[in-house]
Amino acid sequence: MNHAPAMHGYRRSLRPDCLLTFWLNYQPPLHWPSLLGFLSARCIAGIETVQAGVYSRSVVVAGRHAVIQVSRARGHRLKLTLSGVPAAALPGLIARVRRVFDLNAQPARIEAQLGTDPLMARLIAVRPGLRVPQGWDGFEQAMRTVLGQQISVAGAMTLAARMVVRYGQPLSSQVAEAAGLSHVFPVPAAVVDEDLSVLGMPRSRAATLSTLARALLAEPNLLRPGADLDSWVQRLCQLRGIGPWSAQYLALRQLGASDALPLGDVALVKALRLLEGPEVQLADRARAWSPWRAYAAQHLWVSLS
Repeated sequence: MNHAPAMHGYRRSLRPDCLLTFWLNYQPPLHWPSLLGFLSARCIAGIETVQAGVYSRSVVVAGRHAVIQVSRARGHRLKLTLSGVPAAALPGLIARVRRVFDLNAQPARIEAQLGTDPLMARLIAVRPGLRVPQGWDGFEQAMRTVLGQQISVAGAMTLAARMVVRYGQPLSSQVAEAAGLSHVFPVPAAVVDEDLSVLGMPRSRAATLSTLARALLAEPNLLRPGADLDSWVQRLCQLRGIGPWSAQYLALRQLGASDALPLGDVALVKALRLLEGPEVQLADRARAWSPWRAYAAQHLWVSLS
């Protein structure tokens, strides 16, 4: 169900504790194994799980704790199950889930253009319909991005889980029955004045996390799309501890900028050189992938799995 008007009929009688199911359409193809695999590798203990092909996570919607579950359904649809969501918040929440799973993408158009590059044509043939997953929330994605600077994905998720336990709120008992979910992700105010180095990271990285939390408290729209990607990246790089890699990665994951590309990413360079040889330069090759460089990056990252 994608139609907001269909919700109006039961808004007054819908109880917040109701379990609701929606089917989200998308333009095929969609490479579900890669999408679920990406999310599974980046699950933060306490707020996310992937079990038996179902992605579950805790969220805060209109000030209430809720749980969403997403799985593949028949046809060109995903199944979305919601618990604890106020009726008035349903359209916005469904739109957010569509964004996180990149369901509004037009794969035929993207792959027709990206596939003019021989390397990308090969990668598209292996994973047609590959999507670029987006961050659930600007603050959460900012924390994930900084925690992931110069360490492995597993190491970053360990730090994120510590942050959740120490600074996140316990999940409301009304929706806490979902297996493996115990908290909601912290809000900026909960960490802004804390010494986050106690979580086990360098003080410089902890300071960057605090800087971002402070910046987002002062300007909640900081991580929303601007008029120009380059200007947005330059503006973000003015924050202490945020360089081009972090800014481009945030543009890719949070803004949904289709042409964002973190050129300094070690994994991207590794993937490209494994595919095309040790001398190839990412910056040179990436010119052929515009305006879909984010999708090219996603293909390169998953080629390493």
